[in-house]
Amino acid sequence: MKKLILFASALMLCIFASAQDGMEFYHKYSDAPGVSAVYFSPAMFRVLRHIPDVKVGEEEINLTPIIKSLTGMYMLSSSNPSVNDKMYRDISKHIKNNHFELLMEAKDNGEAIRIYTLGDEKIVTNLVLYSDSPYESNYICIDGKMPRAAIEEALVKANL
Repeated sequence: MKKLILFASALMLCIFASAQDGMEFYHKYSDAPGVSAVYFSPAMFRVLRHIPDVKVGEEEINLTPIIKSLTGMYMLSSSNPSVNDKMYRDISKHIKNNHFELLMEAKDNGEAIRIYTLGDEKIVTNLVLYSDSPYESNYICIDGKMPRAAIEEALVKANL
């Protein structure tokens, strides 16, 4: 029984720590010189749950199931080279330590964009988008219980 309690406690700690990293990165870098930051709180997503279906583009990409499942979003954009280097190291370590899955990668002229997910086959609990170029780094972390099928469908329809 002790082993079960310890295992459950460790599992909950890992889940809590993973959810906190978006917020921790936000607090660590949001006031740094050359960094722009945006945070959407759980309260904002509670408001957004009441909007009608949201469709994007000609392909009728329905984002409503994803939007209604979100609990937080953290966005950082940095044009400060020293901050960019630190963010890259911190985010790479976070991705590796928490066993994120690479969903997509695109590279072009020195710029790399990667999308990572954390969750299981049905639910994505954390989605991280990180783009890095010689002049700018962007980090977006989205927390929630997003239906993996809805994310995959949106990416396919958006031709990503």
